[in-house]
Amino acid sequence: MSQVKLSQRSYDIQASPIRKLTPYADEAKKRGIKIYHLNIGQPDIETPGVFWEAIRKYGEKTLKYGPSNGIPQYLESLKRYYNKFGFNVNTEDIFVTTAGSEAIIFSFLAVMETGEEIIIPEPYYTNYNGFATMAGVKIIPLTTYIEEGFKLPTIDKFEEKITSKTRAILLCNPGNPTGTVYTEEELTRVVELANKYNLFLIADEVYREFIYDGMKHTSIMEFPGIEERAIIVDSISKRFSACGARVGCIVSKNKELMEAIMKYGQARLCPPTLEQIGAVALHNLGDDYFKAIYNEYKLRRDTLYEGLTSISDVIVHKPQGAFYMVAKLPVKDTEEFAIWLLKDFNIDGESVMFAPLDGFYGTPGLGKNEVRLAYILNCEDIKKSVHILREGLESYRTVNLNTTL
Repeated sequence: MSQVKLSQRSYDIQASPIRKLTPYADEAKKRGIKIYHLNIGQPDIETPGVFWEAIRKYGEKTLKYGPSNGIPQYLESLKRYYNKFGFNVNTEDIFVTTAGSEAIIFSFLAVMETGEEIIIPEPYYTNYNGFATMAGVKIIPLTTYIEEGFKLPTIDKFEEKITSKTRAILLCNPGNPTGTVYTEEELTRVVELANKYNLFLIADEVYREFIYDGMKHTSIMEFPGIEERAIIVDSISKRFSACGARVGCIVSKNKELMEAIMKYGQARLCPPTLEQIGAVALHNLGDDYFKAIYNEYKLRRDTLYEGLTSISDVIVHKPQGAFYMVAKLPVKDTEEFAIWLLKDFNIDGESVMFAPLDGFYGTPGLGKNEVRLAYILNCEDIKKSVHILREGLESYRTVNLNTTL
């Protein structure tokens, strides 16, 4: 009997490097090892109580299907939220999705045919790979470098990547995994490029509240003349520490695009209703909430940066936004090092987990000695994590040297 074969996309789709090493962490925990998880952007900050309270007060007796584009009261709250930044959008310009992930998938499906291309600066959020595979499109990576602060390359570097198959550019701002914040000048050049080559410009702006050192977040929605090309994908996951709620959205003034998105949304019926009810309450929180969160993440960033820069031979990019930090470690393969930390190393029954960065690159061979660390733990836990990493690096390099000799 011949073997049943899966679809080719099932073989092609990439495993997440963020969760790839989880089995090693699970085994370590079974042995009684405490793991400090710096590998995934899951904040330890509590989801605001108003979220839970709003859901508890939901008075309907039957949890029915909602509208495909989102419940009206949540669309109104999103409209108020975005218009605070001067976007001048109506509820018709907003489509609620099942998390930011679905927003990206729907956007890929709506603007690109199978086999067409999208340019994304690398390193980039690794799950873009999976979304592209689902949509049957190809990511064309544009390399940025830690030594240059992961700033956008010059426009001629973008133009070298444009072909007859190019349909869009995607920017994550502030960046995941780099924490880089693109300036208005950088974005102006990309907007002009999108107009010149008739490309869509997709912006992943889920971390817009987390900007440090006096920098300012600039949205692509702020640029005139790009209304038909601009697509924002967004989520409440990180903004309100509500990763499990799975509520995101697409924002665009392109009517034809939004009509297409509606059809994709109708195919999956509707986004989660109760979580939207809770999200309405979240968007009613004042600036004091974001001020407190901002201060906490900045403190965590500074704590991690100070710790990493104190380790010999480690190169670190100090992020201006989000809550991730990229470091170049003095090892050949950070995935092997990560596994070793989970399997063979601990200090007083504790070890640390991070995300190897090679899975965040589209260009083969890049990022082998880099890692992404998410500063989503409290400062004391971050200090402990840095101590474990410092001692682990020293022991690992000694072990490898002795093995080589």
